[in-house]
Amino acid sequence: MQNRQLVAIMFTDVVDYTALTQRSEALAMELLELHRQMLRAVISRYEGQEIKTIGDGFLIEFSSDLKAVQAAQAMQSIMLQYNEAAEPGRQVHIRIGVHLGDVIRKDGDVYG
Repeated sequence: MQNRQLVAIMFTDVVDYTALTQRSEALAMELLELHRQMLRAVISRYEGQEIKTIGDGFLIEFSSDLKAVQAAQAMQSIMLQYNEAAEPGRQVHIRIGVHLGDVIRKDGDVYG
């Protein structure tokens, strides 16, 4: 029997990242790293645990759905502030999904 645990899982990704990469791979990589730095500060503040990055996105675990939603709101706020100050073409827009459910941990990953 697998050990299951109820957790909040967050997925994020950068909107139109593939198109950005096609226009300028160097710019895409620069903005991806900036995006990761900004979101990682929020993840730790809300006690999230980064499971892994997947290309231009994150897979993050939170112990509660409330913390996950609060983190998502903070991420949106930080990205909005950045985008309002950024030059056109250097803005980073993200999608965020939060899911609550049972997961099984195996080999540093989660399933469920």
